[in-house]
Amino acid sequence: MNKSPETDTYQLPPMGNNPSSTRAGTTPGSFAATPTIHPGVEGARTYSSPDTPGMPGVSAKTAWDFLPEGWSTELKTAEEVETPIEYSAGVGQVIFKQSDQTFRGVSFPSSFEPITQLEFARVGVITAEMQRVAEREDHLTSLQVREEVAAGRMVIPANRMHLGYQLDPMAIGRATKTKINANMGASPVSSSTDEEVEKLRWAEKWGADTVMDLSTGGDLDACREAIIQNSNVPIGTVPIYSMIIGRKLEDLTPEIILETLRHQAKQGVDYFTIHAGVLREHLEFVRKRLIGIVSRGGSLLAKWMLVHGKQNPMYDHWESICQVMREYDVTFSIGDGLRPGGLADATDQAQLSELATLGELTERAWRQGVQVMIEGPGHVPFDQIEYNMKLQRQLCHGAPFYVLGPLVTDIFPGYDHITSCIGATSAAYHGASMLCYVTPKEHLGLPKKDDVKQGCIAYKIAAHAADVALGLPGTRDRDDELTKARAALNWEKHFELSFDPDTARAFHDEDLDVDTDLFAMCGHDWCSVRISKEIQEFASGKSEDYQRGKAKVTAALSDEQIEILEKRGVRSPDEIHKFASKTKTAVGAADGKAACHSDHAESEQAQQIQEGSLPVLPS
Repeated sequence: MNKSPETDTYQLPPMGNNPSSTRAGTTPGSFAATPTIHPGVEGARTYSSPDTPGMPGVSAKTAWDFLPEGWSTELKTAEEVETPIEYSAGVGQVIFKQSDQTFRGVSFPSSFEPITQLEFARVGVITAEMQRVAEREDHLTSLQVREEVAAGRMVIPANRMHLGYQLDPMAIGRATKTKINANMGASPVSSSTDEEVEKLRWAEKWGADTVMDLSTGGDLDACREAIIQNSNVPIGTVPIYSMIIGRKLEDLTPEIILETLRHQAKQGVDYFTIHAGVLREHLEFVRKRLIGIVSRGGSLLAKWMLVHGKQNPMYDHWESICQVMREYDVTFSIGDGLRPGGLADATDQAQLSELATLGELTERAWRQGVQVMIEGPGHVPFDQIEYNMKLQRQLCHGAPFYVLGPLVTDIFPGYDHITSCIGATSAAYHGASMLCYVTPKEHLGLPKKDDVKQGCIAYKIAAHAADVALGLPGTRDRDDELTKARAALNWEKHFELSFDPDTARAFHDEDLDVDTDLFAMCGHDWCSVRISKEIQEFASGKSEDYQRGKAKVTAALSDEQIEILEKRGVRSPDEIHKFASKTKTAVGAADGKAACHSDHAESEQAQQIQEGSLPVLPS
């Protein structure tokens, strides 16, 4: 707040320009920058934090500036266009509508046929996958989704083969809600295919938007295929792991690289992590690092280059890799092989030199019609996170940023899901589009089932907190609904609206197994919420939709809720048994995955939701 010298009192500052929510009527301001999602706007911003002085600016270029050879494009006004030309095979030129007053003319070789989501967007086609994204991201229109994909600021990881199974298309970008990824995979010493499929289902239940199979042991092919065929979410891999199974690293060749990529693409993998940005000339910058190269892919390719005295084969054969990925519409997740593995190595010359190369690779991939997102650092001091996010935004022209954490301290093994989700919230606010979860087992071992849950929940918290801060329409509605239920002391509604109803109910019943008009931590006479509710001049607790009847004993605990209390080790088995058998009706969490903020679309039109926070484009 600003201090006024005349009155020696504090004045409230202006509260930003875009509302945090529109559907429930809550409209407190956000300090986030006003989005400018609009075709033809130079330096267009989607949702973003205000730039601290000295931060890198927004790139003036998008994927439209990196078209294939023989392509051209120009913006036209409504007055310049008599009849738009829709895309059809063999046309060679289209003019498609971007807004009421803006059209884009695109010329290309007449033999061209679009394959990838990026290519369809470039010729003005709204695909079924784009339409599904608009349904799930109900603050966006399908036209806006197409425009963001065409600009390279949004990706839809949807391998054409995986679409034949159970994949539900989703999008990653700054115009969408922040997504989270869950890592899993068998190793030579732990886990199996069945266990990994079970962890996949568990990750989906707890809100993972994508899953990466990082298996390095067991039957990699069978494990990958089982995960793809059973998943509703996009699946990513790091193909170099499979490239070196059964052979020496030194024997890796361009032919093996392309053969492995084609095989995994044909299986249905939606995005590949390719560490093509680690160059020979970068390796000298790693010498003085405390922990060197912590990326498995980065270290493998560094060793290959030193053994052969040649450049990174992934870099040298980038266009050939692009051609394989284009055939199946596999999205790039261009890997950060020189990411820092400790705070001391963050934002150093090795990391930033590679990031500049990732920008070059982005441009080259866009020219091939392939979708791109960029992977980001894992250990970064809190004060350096904004700079890292905004430098990537500039060098990679707004391509979605996918970051691991970042961890903001190194001394809490066993709790790194907490140290990293602190950094993840900041990263998502300042520019990241997807957050790779970290579990309590990070640095210590492969995550088990409960570790996956803890990692997912920590990262749903980080993603949702950032979306609320950015002012995405509707993201705070459920928070406000739960506040109303809490104010009315309606515990049933309180549990129903919580992300994890089982844990909320179990913790509540551990101290007070009665649905009554007080908080157990306060007691009746000291309960401030109850007192506020009774004050007639106050609005709190009086919402008609949240009124509850007389106090009653809460329902019996479900099996999952019993397990939660058993793991806590606070109550005796006899006491827990009492909670579990007090009524015949057990109350458990809803079937399927926990409520996930990126997957609860409503039928109302996106234009009605936006309420001025985004430019309205007709669909």
